[in-house]
Amino acid sequence: MRRVLVFFCVLAAVHAANIRAQEPDSQAARQEGPVPVSRDSPHHQGGPRFRGRALVLEINARVVERDETVIWNESHKKTTLPGRPVEIKLVGSNLVVMAQFTPYVRRGVQKFLVAQGQIWMEVPGQGIRYHTTMQTIPLEFGEPIYFFPLGPQGSEDTARIEVMLTLYPYEE
Repeated sequence: MRRVLVFFCVLAAVHAANIRAQEPDSQAARQEGPVPVSRDSPHHQGGPRFRGRALVLEINARVVERDETVIWNESHKKTTLPGRPVEIKLVGSNLVVMAQFTPYVRRGVQKFLVAQGQIWMEVPGQGIRYHTTMQTIPLEFGEPIYFFPLGPQGSEDTARIEVMLTLYPYEE
């Protein structure tokens, strides 16, 4: 995860340097009038079209051993709009879990989350197994929702994956 973050920081710095290198330096370019601002631009005085509609989905994923010892934990806050999915991917040595969470707000009052999970698991002696699940979950802002891609409890010798989701309205 840290390598990916460093890669994106380096990529952003190179991109910023290229933009600076492409800026016109002539007097004629400076005398042109201001660039008109689009209605969809965040700099438009009316604000962006999504102001007041944006949502923040807080995702806390962890792997818990049978004795309740947390062996892996990761948290993210993702900004999205109603109807736009947020995806996470968990990769283990013999397991891949992909989950997609799509928040919806109906008539400004009713809120629900569609959770879709896909799991690829290598079972010794049996090969690769695929499992998919989809749930529609009603919720309120700030209410934690738990999603168990492998089910709430594994067998005695396996760990379980817990994903806690909390939806909030976006605030600047």
